[in-house]
Amino acid sequence: MNDNTKYQILLYYKFVAVPDAEQFAAEHLAYCKELNVKGRILIADEGINGTISGTVEQTEQYMRDLRANPLFSDIVFKIDEAEGHAFKKIFVRYKKELVTLRYDKPLDPNTLSGTRLSPKEFYEYLQREDVIVLDGRSDYEYDLGHFRGAIRPDLETFKEFPEWLRENMSEFKDKPIITYCTGGIRCEKLTGVMLSEGFKDVYQLEGGIVTYGKDEEVQGRLWDGKCYVFDERISVQINRTDEDIVIGKCYHCEQPADKYINCADDTCHRQHIVCPDCEAEHQGYCSQECEDHVNVG
Repeated sequence: MNDNTKYQILLYYKFVAVPDAEQFAAEHLAYCKELNVKGRILIADEGINGTISGTVEQTEQYMRDLRANPLFSDIVFKIDEAEGHAFKKIFVRYKKELVTLRYDKPLDPNTLSGTRLSPKEFYEYLQREDVIVLDGRSDYEYDLGHFRGAIRPDLETFKEFPEWLRENMSEFKDKPIITYCTGGIRCEKLTGVMLSEGFKDVYQLEGGIVTYGKDEEVQGRLWDGKCYVFDERISVQINRTDEDIVIGKCYHCEQPADKYINCADDTCHRQHIVCPDCEAEHQGYCSQECEDHVNVG
C-alpha cells in the first residue's frame, strides 16, 4: 500500500438475537482476518458491538458483508476518516453481555429504553433549565470532556450504574433526564435500567457523542473538551466551533491539557492526561516508580 491509501474507522452496534453466537464469533474472527481489518468486536446472544479500522475498500466491503446478513441488514455505521489503522490487531470475542451490566432484571433495549433524541433535539434539551444531563460513561471519560452541566458519575465500570443511580439520582425520578455515551450503546442499557428503577422521563442521544459532533447544524456545541475513544487515537474532537475549550487537567501538574497517553511502562500502561511540558519531562511515564522500573529493571 502506498502513502495515499485512505483508511476509515467504523463504530457500530445492534441489539438482535444471534443464534449460536459463540460459533458466529469464531467465524467472524476468521472473516475479519481474511479481510485484514483490525479492531475489537464483541458478539453476544443479544447482538454485536464493534469498532474496526481498515482501508476504505476493506471497510466498505465489511459493511456490505455484514448488512448482507439478515440479522444486521439495517445496522448503522458511524464512519471516521483516518490516516491509518486505529488498532494493532483484530479481536472478536463472545461475551454474555455486549455491555457488562449484570443487572438483576432482564433488559432488552428493543423493548425498553429511553426516548431517542437527534443531535438537534438533544442540543435543544441541553438548553432547558428543567432538564437533568447525565453522562452515561465512566469517570475518567468525563474528566477529558463532557456536555456542559452534565452530572459526573463517580464510577469506574458500567456495572456500577444501578447502585449509583439508587444512591445519587433518586431525587430526579420525576424530572426529564437526558443521557449520552460515546456511540449510544451504553445508554440503550442505562436508560432501560432507569426506567426499570422508576425514572419517568428518560431520553438518550441517538448515535452518541460521535454522531453529535458530526452534525452539520449543531457542530458539537455545548460540548467541552475532547471525547475519549477506545482505540489508538484515545481522544477525538467533538465541538467544532470557536466555543471549544480544554477542561482536562494534567496528571502531573494539573494545568489544562487534553492529551491522553498510556504510561511508557508496559507493565503499568496507566492512561493519564498530560500537558506537553510534563510529557517531555516525565518521558511518558506516569510516575517515578514506573520510570525506575523500566530504566533500572
